Amino acid sequence: MTYKEFIDKVRPEFEKAFKFLEGETAKIRTSRATPALVEDIEVNYLSDKFALKQLAAISCPEPHKIVIQPWDGSYIESIEKAILQSGLGMSSAVDKNVIRLSLPLLTEDYRHSLVKMLQSKAEESRQTMRRFRDDAWSKIQHAQKEKKISEDDKFRGKDDLQELIDDYSDRIKKLIEKKEKELL
Repeated sequence: MTYKEFIDKVRPEFEKAFKFLEGETAKIRTSRATPALVEDIEVNYLSDKFALKQLAAISCPEPHKIVIQPWDGSYIESIEKAILQSGLGMSSAVDKNVIRLSLPLLTEDYRHSLVKMLQSKAEESRQTMRRFRDDAWSKIQHAQKEKKISEDDKFRGKDDLQELIDDYSDRIKKLIEKKEKELL
């Protein structure tokens, strides 16, 4: 096994961690309503848990409004309860078979708390990536001790791992800066 194979095994894990962070940042509210804000809310219905997107169509006809149209009218009460318990601070109104959500205006304090949450999610992703890097590095070191790879390859592997972590750190930084601009 070469050092590159160790790095190739860890690269998809870095990508997964980054994609997860992208998904989490999409859920953090900016000044516009998006379906991503509510689509993953867990709804208890008939003793089962479903993501809201499995039970209803979600649209945003206006910048501060979300419209939820359940596939079945019997879901409405469960969906409304889940939205109230989500802690998103949205007011809801049921109109026949449609739930209309109004987003409150973002206060300065709320914007800053969202930025802090964003920073903590970014740090979680960085920590995940560092764990994968450390694991790959220990495997490379172990392979070198067992004479499966040379000492030079070990250090090339270390450099390549650092390049990979630097690349993803830059991508995370750009993603977070962009989202912070949107929030502030």
